[in-house]
Amino acid sequence: MSKQTINAKVRTTTGKTAAKKLREVGSIPAVMYNDKGEATMLEVNAVEFNKVWRSITATTSIDLNVDGKAMAALIKDVEYNIRNDSVLHADFFVPAANEKITAKMKVQLSGTPAGVLKGGFMVRRLPEVTVQACLADLPERVVHDVSAMNIGDALKVKDLSLGKNVAVLSDPEALLVTIAPGR
Repeated sequence: MSKQTINAKVRTTTGKTAAKKLREVGSIPAVMYNDKGEATMLEVNAVEFNKVWRSITATTSIDLNVDGKAMAALIKDVEYNIRNDSVLHADFFVPAANEKITAKMKVQLSGTPAGVLKGGFMVRRLPEVTVQACLADLPERVVHDVSAMNIGDALKVKDLSLGKNVAVLSDPEALLVTIAPGR
């Protein structure tokens, strides 16, 4: 997947009135936080933001281009109005290049286990794992193929392959999936 880019401009006006005016012209008020806790107020194009926001995960690194200066960032929080399907405000986080980020990620399973085809049942135990890595090494998704699992097999956290720079903080012996025999 190619890296997504969001263009932004620094804004100087604050408050409800300024935010309403931004939304009227098709922009979204936003804030960018860095690793030191410093905040910069931004405005981003609503259409461009929605296109990116709806196609990424919580751990996807994006290129935030602020007045011509590009930096790797995460979309940390979005205030969303469900009545009119619009984004009201967004928060971006720009970590230091070597800063480790801790994230909880859902484990997605692909394939149909061989044990299920033989009459067994797939039992999901732990839905997510906690990982830690630098932003550049953080995976977008945790996907594991379970098609080779037979009745009696178990998938543990230690069986996931996420890369050498990704540390899994969850218990390595915790069960993610088991294939139980039919009754």
